[in-house]
Amino acid sequence: MHALPTAREVDELAATAQGIRTAMETVISGRPDLVRLTVAVLLAEGHVLLEDVPGVGKTTLAKALARSVDCSVGRIQFTPDLLPSDLTGVTIYRQEAHEFEFRPGPVFANIVIGDEINRASPKTQSALLECMQEGQTTIDGTTYQLPRPFLVIATQNPIEMEGTYALPEAQRDRFMARLSVGYPSRAAEVEMLDRQEAVDPLAHLRPVARVAEISTMIDVARRLYAAPGIKQYVVDLADATRNDPMLRLGASPRAAIQLLRAAKAAAAMAGRDHVLPDDVQELAGPVLVHRLLASTDARLSGRSVEETLEAILSRTRLPASRASVPDRRAIG
Repeated sequence: MHALPTAREVDELAATAQGIRTAMETVISGRPDLVRLTVAVLLAEGHVLLEDVPGVGKTTLAKALARSVDCSVGRIQFTPDLLPSDLTGVTIYRQEAHEFEFRPGPVFANIVIGDEINRASPKTQSALLECMQEGQTTIDGTTYQLPRPFLVIATQNPIEMEGTYALPEAQRDRFMARLSVGYPSRAAEVEMLDRQEAVDPLAHLRPVARVAEISTMIDVARRLYAAPGIKQYVVDLADATRNDPMLRLGASPRAAIQLLRAAKAAAAMAGRDHVLPDDVQELAGPVLVHRLLASTDARLSGRSVEETLEAILSRTRLPASRASVPDRRAIG
């Protein structure tokens, strides 16, 4: 059982989230929607996969979020020769002290930036599975807890396939959302040139929130009200992906859980203490698409996974509007 967040708690969350977004938008031009979704994933305790062509600002987006929050940051450049211990850390024997010492790797940070994750071998990629799902890592039989909040922002290039390893389904399912930066509009690109003509705006970005504040915001977002109708709607969407003939792999139960959590975070950032169907619909694409696989019939007919999901969203019955309004009682 937990109590609904108070109006003050929701207002404080929305104000702090807006401060983070404003700071990030001094670096990321013309993509407020992308910035908002990235912050929503942070507050939902998820992980982000940024997939796009080189040079559009994937790593810059990750750095902008990391510098907007006063927290520890780990940076990993994924390469084919990277070992699992390079991520998680290694236990060494100190001969002078006659004892073993654990030296933590870059995953022991609040925000972990992984560049070109698909360049590492599957063995190294799998080292992140326990970290991303359970917030811990096991090394030489000893389990170490990772700091909270813990967010992995990984980038990959979908075009360049030489020397890369496709992320397995189990790895993709650990990412709450897959986002695409895309090319900026002409006006946004001119603004970007103006901002970066003389200095790098990242160098002047200062934290606007502390780690303790982010942890509190995460807890507040988790306590938002989601009516039974909203939860049923999430399940209906997930179930529809599992039974659609255009898909050979549908959304997992983990995907349904993460979709609801992301919707709660988005609702809280909008200053509401309850989830609306619109929140679920807006997050359905980023949260579900990368987990779905098209069937042979879909590929032969040229039908994309995005088109199939849009069709599912259009035909899935929405919950009644009154089901979105909380009754202000303690809920489970």
